Amino acid sequence: MSHSRLVNVSNHCHGASMNIKSKAKQLRKTMTKQEIILWNCLKKEKIIGLHFRRQHPFGIYILDFYCFKAELGVEVDGDIHLGRKEFDMERTEYLESTGLKVLRFKNEDIETRLDWVLDEITKISLKRVSLPTSLNKSK
Repeated sequence: MSHSRLVNVSNHCHGASMNIKSKAKQLRKTMTKQEIILWNCLKKEKIIGLHFRRQHPFGIYILDFYCFKAELGVEVDGDIHLGRKEFDMERTEYLESTGLKVLRFKNEDIETRLDWVLDEITKISLKRVSLPTSLNKSK
């Protein structure tokens, strides 16, 4: 691995500790049904050719999904988030203070309005990245 690759990997995690990285690795093994559904739509650059990562460490937090190029975090909120609105708000505020855009979707959105979820992710991604000329012409 080249030195510049090491620097890029480090920057992607925004200083995440080894503990956070280990927890992210564990979360990748225990994704929820809704996270798996969304991951199957995001992986392999299916959204305008962008690379998304799942359960990605970012500072002291772990994002459900993260796109470095679009500086976009996507969160899937299940029942656990019902009693954590203040924590989620503070978390989103911190993440967005780093320049990241955070999109939040409920489990129900993934289950019943998946096309809308993907359209929202695509729309925000398009606003946040410079596309190659060949993709811009297809608009």
